[in-house]
Amino acid sequence: MSIQSNNDPKVSVVMLPLDEFPIVEKKCILKETLEEMSQFQIGIACVADKENKFLGLITDGDIRRMLLNIQKPLSALFMEDINDHMIKNPFTIYPSMKISEAVLFMKEKKIWDLPIVDVNKNLVGLFHLHPAIDYLISLSKNK
Repeated sequence: MSIQSNNDPKVSVVMLPLDEFPIVEKKCILKETLEEMSQFQIGIACVADKENKFLGLITDGDIRRMLLNIQKPLSALFMEDINDHMIKNPFTIYPSMKISEAVLFMKEKKIWDLPIVDVNKNLVGLFHLHPAIDYLISLSKNK
């Protein structure tokens, strides 16, 4: 089944803007990162510097796996820098990517979120599966 159409819009149409998902600095501790993720009610935090250069990310799944693999007290883990645990080379996409291509890529990689970066690797948004699905459903209803 193909979800692509002749008028396939770009991910920039449905991306979450920078103020709608957690962005933390690499010296942020894990506890603060978890609080940011909870505040936005989303299972990902992007890591960027003060100039918005994208450095990596961490997901709730990464944190769950870390808790199972690292034999430290939870209180000690909470105080560690996110830089020590983030994924430093995650998948990213550009704002010009088609929504259908991004959704199929997410399906293939079994992920829910893709940071959107510009050509200079500056974070410009987040492609989250739920808004993308809502948008695609609205397109099909308008046919």
